[in-house]
Amino acid sequence: MITIRKFVYAAALAVSAMTFAPSHAVAQAPAHGKFTLTHDVYWGNATVPAGTYAFSYDPYETAKVLTISKLDGARAGYMVLVPATDDGAPADSNQILLEKTADGSYVSAMQLAECGVTLHFAAPSHPAKQLAKSGALMASSGR
Repeated sequence: MITIRKFVYAAALAVSAMTFAPSHAVAQAPAHGKFTLTHDVYWGNATVPAGTYAFSYDPYETAKVLTISKLDGARAGYMVLVPATDDGAPADSNQILLEKTADGSYVSAMQLAECGVTLHFAAPSHPAKQLAKSGALMASSGR
């Protein structure tokens, strides 16, 4: 009799603990969407050219990374580290906030309506420079 009572108590304790544990099944899906840049911008350490892009951001990952993929023209992909986030005011849609510097525009923040979070990005310390064109690099390889 005591053994059955201990088993029932342990089962009840396990079930109650499972109801309080976080579950990935109830977690929100990663934020994703599309946007168009009308001109080149600095985004983190990358120079992102004008074009149409798709993005994805999972607020539940331990590494805070925004993934950007170019959809038109020459395909390109970027993974931008997100140095800071905060709970943003609920917005109706996703928004990208640009700041101007003497070197051009950079993305300072991205508001994600699905997650209710704002991603903050630092101003570029210096503009990224293209060291060599791919054709010149291949010609100098000696092959």
